[in-house]
Amino acid sequence: MIYHSENQGKGAAIRTAQKHHISGDVVIIQNADLEYQPEDYPRLIKPIEDGFADVVYGSRFLGSHRVFMFWHYVGNKLLTWLTNVLYNTMLTDMETGYKVFRAEVFKKLNIKSNRFNFEPEITAKIFKQKLKVVEVPITHYGRGYKEGKKIGWKDGLVAIWTLIKYRFVD
Repeated sequence: MIYHSENQGKGAAIRTAQKHHISGDVVIIQNADLEYQPEDYPRLIKPIEDGFADVVYGSRFLGSHRVFMFWHYVGNKLLTWLTNVLYNTMLTDMETGYKVFRAEVFKKLNIKSNRFNFEPEITAKIFKQKLKVVEVPITHYGRGYKEGKKIGWKDGLVAIWTLIKYRFVD
């Protein structure tokens, strides 16, 4: 296992992972907060194995999920809508914590974000490269702030800026 001496954020963790030897054909990014179920792995990997996708997004809105916070839902729908407008796509869940890649695709992505803005940055770069993306339903058990949820409205503003920025640069 590889650890940072202090928490530098999700994007920093992903960049560190990219630098180390990846021996398989598929890379799965899963948040460490236990909201996502590893039992979904076969469903997430299948479109890549079958040659239909370069990247798979696990959609929390297509599958079974715990009823979670209304304003998080609204924020996610706004960010997903903006993604669809800027990148001419039809995602249902841009901010999902389940993203799966063909390993060679993952290794080539130039990620710069350190924190939660990793999600819109990588999404922008995926769609700008015209990669084949498939969404599949996943099981999701969302948490509240008392259970350790950390993301807030300020992160939403950063995500909006990130989506717009990477539409026109990089």
